[in-house]
Amino acid sequence: MRGIDRLLWSIALPGFGQYLNNQYIKGTVLLLLEFVINVKSHLNLIIISSFTGRIDTAIAQTDYEWLMFYPCLYMYAIWDAYHHAVKSPLATAVPFALAAYLATVGIIFSSSLRIGGVLLGPVWLPMLCCFLGLGVGYAGIGRFNRARQTGD
Repeated sequence: MRGIDRLLWSIALPGFGQYLNNQYIKGTVLLLLEFVINVKSHLNLIIISSFTGRIDTAIAQTDYEWLMFYPCLYMYAIWDAYHHAVKSPLATAVPFALAAYLATVGIIFSSSLRIGGVLLGPVWLPMLCCFLGLGVGYAGIGRFNRARQTGD
């Protein structure tokens, strides 16, 4: 349970999991970076517009040069808090790194890529890509572990 609470607090706000792990300097740095990127990218406005279905407004509000930093910061904070709480192997970073990468790619294409004719925008497309990255990453780790156990 110790790792899950760190993970959930980091999902709520990057840096909080590090505070619970007594990593105060790292937690403060992550929290400050989150605040700066959030403000500079207009993330809260983008979220409000996206949740109310105003995708074109969300796209217009987005500062893409700043928003592209957010997935890496966010996924690192989540993984790091969990990793240090439960002493997980470094390989557990793979799904989080893949999720951050794909979410960043999702941000890049969020103003033009349509899925099924629907423009998802700078919140929903990166989130979809993030979950895809986590799924593929965990599936890859599972497959690697099974192959290592059977000697293939």
